[in-house]
Amino acid sequence: MSDQRSYRQAADTKPPVVPPPQPGGLSPVLSRNIEALQERRRNELASASLQDRVSDAVTRFAGSMTFVIVHLVVFGVWALVNSGWMPILPKWDESFVILGTSASVEAIFLSTFVLISQNRMSAADAKRADLDLQVGLLAEHEVTRLVAMVAAISDHLGIKSEADEEIPEIKQDVAPEAVLDEMDRRERKVEANARA
Repeated sequence: MSDQRSYRQAADTKPPVVPPPQPGGLSPVLSRNIEALQERRRNELASASLQDRVSDAVTRFAGSMTFVIVHLVVFGVWALVNSGWMPILPKWDESFVILGTSASVEAIFLSTFVLISQNRMSAADAKRADLDLQVGLLAEHEVTRLVAMVAAISDHLGIKSEADEEIPEIKQDVAPEAVLDEMDRRERKVEANARA
């Protein structure tokens, strides 16, 4: 009986929560990059037009639970009053035409604000994609040069490996325009086959 109790006690005790180890510090390059990105975002926010700031504020509010609660209360009270469930207030929209029209106009404006914000975010995403592409191409170029240097050192030292057949292919730089052209060619081919 005591074995069962000690087993239950052991099962009920949870292991202590150990926080993950904290890094001793970030490298100076990483710290500089983080600071540069934050500074750029601050500058972009500060230089945003009034239109962009308004559309972002409206979009932020429309995407919040406060917006949902406000609409639930307003539409709920509207429906209760105009269907006769709250006789203390007079009916003003028994057919709910005003409510429907108001909701439609609100939807038009909200969708416009959302589209304005999405267009801005899309432009920012395109800039980040271009940056990623440039960094990727630079990294690929550097790796290609490193492969060439390691291959030269390997040849000089007379070291042979199973990957020697792949070295000429690996040492070639990637031409992004050639890759994009090939992707476009293959996409057109798939579309043509789908139409046929």
